[in-house]
Amino acid sequence: MKKLIFPVFIFLSTLSFAQEKIDPSLLTLDRIYNSSEFRQEYPQPTQWIEGGEAYAAVEFSETGQNELVRYQSETQKKSVFIPAKKLIPKEKEEAINIESFSLSPDESKVLIFTNSSRVWRANTKGDFWVYDFKTKQLNQIGKDFPSSSLMFAKFSADNRFVAYVHNFNLYKEEFKTGKVTQLTFDGTRDIINGTFDWVYEEEFGCRDGFRWSPDGKQIAFWQLDASEIGTFYMINNTDSIYSQLIPLQYPKVGEAPSACKVGVVNSKNGKINWIPVPGGEKENYIPGIQWVSKDLLLVQQINRKQNHLKVWKYKPSTKNLSLLYEETEETWVDLSYPDVSSAGWSENNLNIVDKGKAFLRMTENDAWRKVYKINIETGEKTLLTKGDYDVASMFAFTDQRLFFSASPNNSAQRYLYSVGLEGKGDSIRHTPKEFSGINRYKMAPNGRYAIHSHSNASTPNTVRLVKLPDHRTIKKLVKNEKFKTKLKNIQQPDIEFFTVKTEDGIEVDGRMIKPTNFDKTKKYPVLFYVYGEPWGQVGIDNFVGLWNIMLAQKGYVVIAMDNRGTPCLKGSEWRKSIYRKVGIINSRDQAMAAKEVLKWSFIDADRTAVWGWSGGGSMTLNLLFRYPEIYKTGMSVAPVSDQLVYDNIYQERYMGLPQENREDFVEGSPVTYAKNLEGNLLLVHGTTDDNVHYQSAELLINELIKHNKMFQMMSYPGRSHGIYEGAGTSLHLRNVLLNFLTQNTTPGGK
Repeated sequence: MKKLIFPVFIFLSTLSFAQEKIDPSLLTLDRIYNSSEFRQEYPQPTQWIEGGEAYAAVEFSETGQNELVRYQSETQKKSVFIPAKKLIPKEKEEAINIESFSLSPDESKVLIFTNSSRVWRANTKGDFWVYDFKTKQLNQIGKDFPSSSLMFAKFSADNRFVAYVHNFNLYKEEFKTGKVTQLTFDGTRDIINGTFDWVYEEEFGCRDGFRWSPDGKQIAFWQLDASEIGTFYMINNTDSIYSQLIPLQYPKVGEAPSACKVGVVNSKNGKINWIPVPGGEKENYIPGIQWVSKDLLLVQQINRKQNHLKVWKYKPSTKNLSLLYEETEETWVDLSYPDVSSAGWSENNLNIVDKGKAFLRMTENDAWRKVYKINIETGEKTLLTKGDYDVASMFAFTDQRLFFSASPNNSAQRYLYSVGLEGKGDSIRHTPKEFSGINRYKMAPNGRYAIHSHSNASTPNTVRLVKLPDHRTIKKLVKNEKFKTKLKNIQQPDIEFFTVKTEDGIEVDGRMIKPTNFDKTKKYPVLFYVYGEPWGQVGIDNFVGLWNIMLAQKGYVVIAMDNRGTPCLKGSEWRKSIYRKVGIINSRDQAMAAKEVLKWSFIDADRTAVWGWSGGGSMTLNLLFRYPEIYKTGMSVAPVSDQLVYDNIYQERYMGLPQENREDFVEGSPVTYAKNLEGNLLLVHGTTDDNVHYQSAELLINELIKHNKMFQMMSYPGRSHGIYEGAGTSLHLRNVLLNFLTQNTTPGGK
């Protein structure tokens, strides 16, 4: 018995001693990824009601169940909108979990989304319930269908019906009687009604594929024919003793996209009229449709090369189709603009203003990205945002003003501006000076209130309800005080923003996180974090995060820089110069900027590492292979190693068609230069990555083997592009990255 007790005693003593050695001012991976110690607060789902004079939010009741509450915007007077007890279905004991909600046009009913399941990136399948304020009843929509199988349910304008998608077909359901009417009947895995295939969702942000007309009598919807799209098979090796194939319809670059057309279905008799949009269903995309009035529909069409946008007007009553607006560029035309101030995925809707007489369009047809107002009747254009600066994104508009994001003097930051819709006068900044950094806004329809999110490099996100135009804070919705207190108790690095001029004459902006306890007389290792493609900017003034703070505590200089081609607010030429040069111009800018950084007295040029994810993983490979004299160590997560195996919409937008300029794809692909590897490479990939297929890793591995190049590899079974699924995955991944970094790039000053 004593023999058993003794080693346990020693273990406990050793553990206690080790715990005493832990410095509470230093971060560890376990503290960041395996505990709730640094948990941040996030706002609950909210929706403006009564034009913005009030809003509804999800909160927990006294019983611990969620309910909907109403806040008056100005006074913050709170009342229960729907109590938890009213959200308990019959024969159930607990209220349904509110994942999101929407109100009917007359605000007499609330549609609640719950019990969701994932479709590609987002949870878009689930169950829908409707609470009726008049009857005080809660009823499930589509209750005869299998659980978690409905998509995009929404109210008709007359509040009588809700429409939704089930198994690639459109349905409508009447509230009063519960009668369900099927509107399309040909939906299959190949014929997709009311929603989209993988690539439309991934690259156009298209998920919800139908629109009620303003009078509720018609529904415009997309139909995609994916029958000729090639199937890429992913393999599940872990859930059965026999492997299981996961089929994915995925059009590779150079392959024709799904055929796409738009129909208008009569919601009463089910008759469908197909809009005769010219140009070919396979050689054009339709990324946006929307109603302007009960008899006017706008259809956005862009050609396969994505350099020619057309906006069509269609009148269902006469079946008349006419061209309203055209926009062309030698490079590509952006439909939505990737930016740190935007809300992410959108429906590509045009902002309709002037009581349905005009729409707004951001263009890059001159040196800067500007907003124009387009008259729907005449096509006449009116410039709204004058001056030499870029508009980052549009937030909202009222009858008189457009609210948008910009930062004319600092591309790393974003602020709220507004300008009159009449095309006269200058823009006005609304964000106060004390909110230096990145600012995002969820505007009320009346333009009088907004939910304002703010962060900067050293400050985590806070959320406020503000009143405009003076930006007066009414209430702090998310303070993150506990998180901020935790941050104060750990060692904090100094963060600086800088600009270097490369030998090519290019000025590259960057963000530098210095090691804690920095000593300017010592030399430190540098870790470059990269992305470098048109869909992301990294050297921005937002919270740097615990991972970067931990690296700084360990003695690394962490630098993020943005090359040409990234969505910086530095003019159209900056962004569009990467056309047909992805992997070439961006990697050179990064490398030449890194050469300037390595001249700094406190940087150790012999301890130079780089890492990135997705496009940043591709950049990491290109830098290691093309510039081995600069980069000694690289960690590449989920990279595209060969541009010829990525999806058609993204790759053809920025590179053209490989049938015409295949050599550009080859020259820009990391796999082409794998033979040049000299440093230390870690390659990480999820085996069921539906975005950048595991195939990409295997192609690179084969090339490295061919040239007898040594490297390390970590695959994550059954994980997707984000590599987060499964218990312990995030912690394990960060351990892999950190261990590889510290083993090959010694931390600390020397």
